[in-house]
Amino acid sequence: MTPELLAQILARTPGWAEQAADSGLDDTAITQILGEAAKLAEDTLSPLAARADETGCRVENGRVRTPDGYAAAYRALGEGGWLAADLPEDLGGMGLPLALHVAAALPMEGAALPFMMLPGSSRAAAFCLAANAPKLAAEWCPMLATGQWAATICISEPDAGSDVGRIRTKAEAVHGTWRISGTKCWISFGDHDMTDRIGHLLLARTGAPQEGTRGLSLFLVPDITEDGAPNGIHVERIEEKLGLHGSPTCVLRFENAQGVMIGTPGRGLPALFHMIERMRLQVGTQGAGVAATCAELAHRYAEDRRQGGAPDAPPLPLTAHPDVQRMLLTMRARALLLAALVLETACTLDMARAGDAQAEALAPCLLPLAKTFGGELGQANASDAIQLLGGAGYTREWPAERHFRDVRITTIYEGTTGMQAQDLVLRRLLKDETALAAFTARADACPEVADRFTAVVDRVKAAPPTARLMAADAVMRAAWVAQGCILAHRLAGMDAHSDRALDLWLALAPARMAEAEAAIDWALTQQD
Repeated sequence: MTPELLAQILARTPGWAEQAADSGLDDTAITQILGEAAKLAEDTLSPLAARADETGCRVENGRVRTPDGYAAAYRALGEGGWLAADLPEDLGGMGLPLALHVAAALPMEGAALPFMMLPGSSRAAAFCLAANAPKLAAEWCPMLATGQWAATICISEPDAGSDVGRIRTKAEAVHGTWRISGTKCWISFGDHDMTDRIGHLLLARTGAPQEGTRGLSLFLVPDITEDGAPNGIHVERIEEKLGLHGSPTCVLRFENAQGVMIGTPGRGLPALFHMIERMRLQVGTQGAGVAATCAELAHRYAEDRRQGGAPDAPPLPLTAHPDVQRMLLTMRARALLLAALVLETACTLDMARAGDAQAEALAPCLLPLAKTFGGELGQANASDAIQLLGGAGYTREWPAERHFRDVRITTIYEGTTGMQAQDLVLRRLLKDETALAAFTARADACPEVADRFTAVVDRVKAAPPTARLMAADAVMRAAWVAQGCILAHRLAGMDAHSDRALDLWLALAPARMAEAEAAIDWALTQQD
């Protein structure tokens, strides 16, 4: 996706014009920023990702060694201001809108998703500290923004993945200092050699086990103490994974590690949500970036690859074949819609933080959609890229198979698809009438789909609990059909090729809604 096309999508995003004006950004500045981001992605991150996938990460003498070039690339991102452009200036950022950060991150995520895991967690940690611990933020945020230090999120445990209430890692106050002991797993960049210091934002139990999530508190646990000594954090292993070979996913053991409590005791999960929210948006951006990268890869290959046609004439480019055209249009539509979705989510989150009541109601609806369908459609485009490239796509000579492996995780981490559906449907649409009203208020261009979606929500609202749980995934998919139609109409008129792709998407929308309705019909037959 070209910077110019991405700038057009951004310009059509509700709320963006006001945010750009408030930040003193004109069209020239925006296009220049997006152009530089695209250049960095193509020239630096894409080759780095290819090498990292081959070499992977390893543990040597108890420490993780990352692929050659990682440390230099990370420091370059920090020096260029790319790590936390939307962080307030007094904390080391530039104070730019979240949507511009997301737009700039799109090509980088598409180029090197495994590498970008560390910028994502470090930036999210900076915002979490800024919201909950001003003194810690003053020390840590500027260092995180420059890339001198890094941060992780430590939630999952071997016996408590998504079931956060069963966390057993303990924090005990010993002579005025919190000491943390326990094991955490699935920690992206839990250890590495790219920065001088690593801070772990960690959930640990300060209350009784029977208190569930209410007995959890949030801590900052650095890998080294203030005097430079190791802080009782040990790398048990790096996970062997389907993809993300360039991202070390660590199991960490904490043995009486010193930590600083963030916020108040027993309120760790609400405090951590400042981090989780941004990381979920990053997941959507990862999927959107991969979708755009794979759509462009397939298009370039189809233009260059010649095959078929009359035997007594030169072979035709793949783009001349109607079925290939259909695949390319489908991939382009996914890329366009996902870019529009994550940008609208970012704009809406900023508007909500500024006190806009409608945005406050809408943002919690858009975020699960961005996280879920960014992942699903990113996977779909990676799969279709392999299909279009044929046998070549299945080989490591081309990056399609790497993108396919890397993006598969996006519907699992930071809250699985089922968790996103329950959040959207049970906690938002069925409980909060303002959320449904805010969601459908934007559907002027597609009233039929909006009406069908409203009817779906009304039916499920009257259902018993088991049926609601069974229907949640289908309701979320109906919501995406409605949201996709809103976005497709919003993007109409950018260029003829995009219009043709969006027309194909809209033509299939009624069938997608019917599929969701059929799944809901089945779910409503399920009883407690």
